[in-house]
Amino acid sequence: MKIFNTLTRIKEEFKPINKEIVNMYVCGPTVYDLFHLGNARTFIFFDCVRRYLEYNGYSVNYIQNFTDIDDKIINKSIKENRTICEISNKYIEEYYVDSDRLNIKRATQNPRATDCIEDMINLISKLMYSGFAYEIDGDVYFSVREFGSYGKLFGQDINTLKSGSRIKINKNKKDALDFILWKKNKENEPGYDSPWGIGRPGWHTECCSMIYKYFDGDTIDIHGGGIDLVFPHHENEIAQIEVLENKKLANYWMHCSFLNVGNEKMSKSLENFFTIREILNRYTGDVIRFFLLSVHYRNNISFDEEYMESANKSLSRIKKVYFNLINFKECDNVNKNECLDDIRKYHSTFIDKMNDDFNTADAISVIFEFVKYVNKYITNFNSLELSESIKIFDSFFDIFGLTYKEIEEFKEIENDVKEMVKKRMQFKQKKQFDQADIIRDELVKRGYILEDINDGTRIKDINNNLIYIVLV
Repeated sequence: MKIFNTLTRIKEEFKPINKEIVNMYVCGPTVYDLFHLGNARTFIFFDCVRRYLEYNGYSVNYIQNFTDIDDKIINKSIKENRTICEISNKYIEEYYVDSDRLNIKRATQNPRATDCIEDMINLISKLMYSGFAYEIDGDVYFSVREFGSYGKLFGQDINTLKSGSRIKINKNKKDALDFILWKKNKENEPGYDSPWGIGRPGWHTECCSMIYKYFDGDTIDIHGGGIDLVFPHHENEIAQIEVLENKKLANYWMHCSFLNVGNEKMSKSLENFFTIREILNRYTGDVIRFFLLSVHYRNNISFDEEYMESANKSLSRIKKVYFNLINFKECDNVNKNECLDDIRKYHSTFIDKMNDDFNTADAISVIFEFVKYVNKYITNFNSLELSESIKIFDSFFDIFGLTYKEIEEFKEIENDVKEMVKKRMQFKQKKQFDQADIIRDELVKRGYILEDINDGTRIKDINNNLIYIVLV
């Protein structure tokens, strides 16, 4: 299995520190509102990574935080005349509601920033004691130039960086590059006691403190998040931990690219976003997952209703083929295994694509090719070949986090069609050909073409390019 490491900018063989357990941290939401489809892309992709690691036999210790103290949360609490705790509690619960509908597995732990304030104060104190941080009028800053490797994740030398769009300008800092670790309390804002007065931690300190706490100070295997977090957030996490511990924060850094609306990334600041709940009111969680995983995670993906509809139809087609397989009776060539090698090759190719930096897009392409193969050769499958084919779809559903919810709906639809076909066969046996033709013509109107074969009738679903068999 190979992973593209943002830190080294190459694909590397994945070698977990522990051969049985993978320690993984993914930056979670700031809980002041419902999360949007762009956020969902990151959460769903790393859920897929986790599922694939588990598919390969690893136990995954998956930590995803909640940022529950932040300027946005404070502003919302003032606007709605509610406490910060009320705001964060509400949107943490809403997060679980939406993530459950998306079939995102619950994290091993979801620490809140406010549960780790003492840990953050201790980390900042160590940085100050070691000469990597300084205090000015109640604010504490990290001295970036004291960390010689700063910029290695982002891929820039420290001397080429300057304050600007992603580095806040503050005249109180000794250096424009320095970032805040502890913010002095403003009037009517919540705060916590510290050696530097009442205040609260900076965002960059929150995540690295939680990583340090919940992984017992050990280097973790995978750190993930959105591509917009590479700099300054993840760069600043690395700086704080590595200056103190003299070891890596994480061995593999993975970042999910943007979801765009038009030519701009979807974001709340640009007000061009759709909450995931809005999308869930129009599409199932399965369709959303399938759409978001249909493009490689390091490539941008564009949101469009046309693309969503296409994903809906494609997934429906895949599920209908699965339905055919689990309901199909084997043919007579029980011992021939004519298709077995081909079927197993499709399965191994699917796994190869997932092993290549979690290439979900190419893995889906393999599934589409297999769908065509099944439609063409299903009438030749024996029980072993049926079983091996079903395994491919089970692997796909499991790794991609897809459910079997629509299968029962297909059963009702197809049973209706199959009953009509059986009646037609009965009419033909009784030589009541006019009645048989009426049923045939009705099914043609509904998009089904019938072909009589030796032991029954082959049904072609024109709309979905699927084949069904009804045996005598």
